Formats: sequence, structure tokens, C-alpha cells
Amino acid sequence: MAQDYWWVTRPKRKLNPIPEELAAFCSVALGKKWTHNREVHIAFEEELENTETKRKGERRDASGSGGRTHAAMLFSLGLWFEKDERVFLTLAGEAILDGKSPVEVLKKQVLRFQYPSVYSDSVRVTSRFKIRPFIFLLKLLLDERLEHYLTQEEIGYIIAINAENESDRCYERVVNLICEYRASNSVWLDKEYFASHDASPSNMMDLANTMMNWLDYTQLIYREKKIIGLSIEKRNEVTKIVTDVGQFITYPVEEDVFQRKYGVDPWHQKDTRNLLNTQTITSSMLEKNRILRAFFAYSSLRPVMQISSEVVDYISNVSGTNERFTEQVLIQAYPHGAIGGYLSNYRDMAFQGKEEAIDFEKATTNLFGDVFGFKAEHLGQLGAKSAPDVLLISDSEGYQAIIDNKAYSKYSISGDHHNRMVHNYLENIGNYSSVGLPIGFFTYISGGFVNSIDSQLLKEHNESGINGSGITVSNLIALFEKHMEQPFTHKELRDIFGLNRQILLSDIHH
Repeated sequence: MAQDYWWVTRPKRKLNPIPEELAAFCSVALGKKWTHNREVHIAFEEELENTETKRKGERRDASGSGGRTHAAMLFSLGLWFEKDERVFLTLAGEAILDGKSPVEVLKKQVLRFQYPSVYSDSVRVTSRFKIRPFIFLLKLLLDERLEHYLTQEEIGYIIAINAENESDRCYERVVNLICEYRASNSVWLDKEYFASHDASPSNMMDLANTMMNWLDYTQLIYREKKIIGLSIEKRNEVTKIVTDVGQFITYPVEEDVFQRKYGVDPWHQKDTRNLLNTQTITSSMLEKNRILRAFFAYSSLRPVMQISSEVVDYISNVSGTNERFTEQVLIQAYPHGAIGGYLSNYRDMAFQGKEEAIDFEKATTNLFGDVFGFKAEHLGQLGAKSAPDVLLISDSEGYQAIIDNKAYSKYSISGDHHNRMVHNYLENIGNYSSVGLPIGFFTYISGGFVNSIDSQLLKEHNESGINGSGITVSNLIALFEKHMEQPFTHKELRDIFGLNRQILLSDIHH
């Protein structure tokens, strides 16, 4: 049956496990035939179950269908292709396994995802669609008429069915349909509407949820349950993206031609490799994939600042590989450590509200300690009114600082929160800290902030006499990544976090 709407496969609704799944796929399929090769399909499914990226359970058909579904997701993102009955990685796939930032690689792949494609043709998305769906969604989020947000229902019920192409006429029609939907409470959506597209409300909501997760992974938008939005600070970047998106990839063409064009990573202009010179798959290459797969899982749970003997021992034991070879592989791939996978999970915590608030606080404590080198103590368990979430101590610069985490998409410093910061946390720091050092700064970390956050922060500074700031989790991640390239001193960090306004990307990359 043809899909008369946008479609993405969704064995996993988020992209965080992609690096680990890609390494597992390579360990059984690279250099081999994939199409109609049931033995390899089953082997891949078993690899996924062994690494717990796929739940173990009875296979209904014992044909490796679970493995095929996960491989299809990797394929749909342009990470591999098959030529002459051999599986190859695209440049994007190679970049992930070479230790490049998975967020940077997959961000490009998500934004370049298009209909038609080799993948969309394989799942029979109807030929009326000629569109880059995620670029189209970003364009809608830039539109003031839509107030810079979209709901899950609007994406699933309206956009995924009616957005056929990127013409102005189609775009205006979709905007008008969304406005009509918001004004009429969906009275024009009926059974006949969905039936005419062989769709159902539940399936379209599932599809929309997955596409929202994919776009959220790019860190260009914020996610709040059934809504995605575009913050003010991201609008210039998104405007540039939708303006400079480039041309469609020609289709139909041969599978390898399309996938190699689609799978060009952010560090190349095109794929010029000669596949005839590609190395034969060796046992050491398979061992490398086992090492990387174990490391992806390990580094998603904790920031790895350097490849230490403890890290090597752990990965060697999990992957069953020689310690010396494990160390060589990890140091070559991650000479400066690896925090990208962990940061992508950390960002998710900032939009989970109270559900993961404690995890968000603990992760912040770990990052400021491990990455920035502060003595960091998690105080959140003492109670929100008596102490901030995190206390930092800089022995080198002789100050202490406090962090208040706010797991919201648009945080505002209310009167109660203002008083708590000024009078409980800043004035009475001696109630929870015995260090006796002056306060270098205070900062709020949140998924996003209201437009008036600068005036709210300045008011707290004026009343307390202490310099402070607010920083979005996306900008904090940029600060961590910048620090990994060119470390900040604690004096420089005090200056950045003491701007008495929201910290912008320009403050980080000046």
C-alpha cells in the first residue's frame, strides 16, 4: 500500500542510539550482501539485543525483520548503501564511527532528508511529494502568523498530508490550513479526510511525534511535550539554513549514487572515494566496531574527558578485545575525550519538566566538575527553598558560585523565585556552604527563557550586588564544546557567567 503522507521509519523514536546501532550494523554487515540475506539480518538483530538497543523477545517470524527495520532507519538517514552486493558506509556513516560529533552529522542528514529518495521509494511514499520535510517544518516555525510553534496534531494531521512541495503556493495553503485548524478546533477533520489518504489519526500522531524528535535532535528547536517551537536566539541560524539549503538531490538514480550524495558529512563537499580500493573487511575492523559500539553506550551515560586506563579497562572487558588494541582505537578516535553523546542526552533533560529534574541537576553537577574543573556539589536534595541545585567552588580563583536548574522550555523568574535567589541563596549562602569564599556568580540553566529574562536578571543583580546570568542548555553545550577545543580559565568563566543577562552564542565564540 502506498503512503499518501510523509513517512519515517521508527524502530527508535529518537536518534540518540544511532551511533551505537551503526557500529552494531557494521560489525555484522559491512562488506557483505544485505538484500535478501536473512542470516545477516538475524545477526544484526542479535547484536542489537546483545547491546540492549533493541528489547529481547520472541521473534515472530525468525527472519530478522527487527534487524531490517533498524537497518532501514540507518539507511533512511543516508549512513550506508549497497553496491555490487556489498554494504558500504557513506561519508556521514564513516564520520560517526571516526569519532566526529554525531549531532553535527545527523543534523545535516535530518535537514537534507527528502522525498523522493531511495528510501521513500522503497516504502512507497506517493510521487506527489517533492519536499524536504524538516526544512519545511523549520520554515513554518519562522512564520510569525503561526507564532513560531507547531503542535503534534498540526504536523500529523495537516502538514504531513498536505505539504507536497516547497512552492510558495503550497506553503501558503498549509499555513492557511493550520490557521483554520486553530480557529475552528478541527471541525473539518473527519473520517473521510483520513480515509482519503489511507491514514488514521493515531498513526499520524505517531509519525508526527517521531519527526518532532528527529528535529529536536538537531538542537535548532525546543520541544515541550506535544509542541515544538523556535526560540528567538535560534531564528537567525534557522533563517540561514532554510535560505542556503541548496538543491534537491536528483532522483531516480542508482541507490549508491543517491546515498553517496545524500550521505556527505559536514566536512566534505562530495564523496570522491573509489570503492574499488575499499579495504577488505578484516578481523581487526570488526574488533574496532565492537570497541566503538561499547564506547558509544558508555559515553552516552557519562562525559569522557580523556581516554584513561579505567575507560580502556571497562571497554576492553565489555567488548572482549585486547586492552592495547582498545586503547589504540579509542585514542585515535577520541584524542580529546568524548562528551557529544552525553551532551545530547543532557539536552533532553532540560525539557522534561519535573520528571527528570533531579537527573538534570546531577548531570549539571558532573559536567561543571568534569569539564570545567570546579569542585561541584549537588545540593538539590536539600530542598528547593533552602539551597540552590548546585554549588561550585574555584580554588584557583578563590570564589564560589551557584547554579539553579530549570527544566522548562521558557523559564521566567517569578517573584517567588526572585526572592529565593536573592534572599535565600545569595544572602544566606552560609546556611549551606562553609567555604567562606566570595560569590563569583549565579546562573540559571534552562531549556529556554522568556523575552524579559534580561531585565529579570538585572533586577536580581541590582538587589543582591552579585553578578549573574541565564544560559540555555543549547548554549551551555556550545560552551562545553568550545572549552574542549580551547579551555576557559575559571576567571574567564566567571566573566561569562557574570554578564547580568542571558548568555548568547556571540559571548561564547567572540
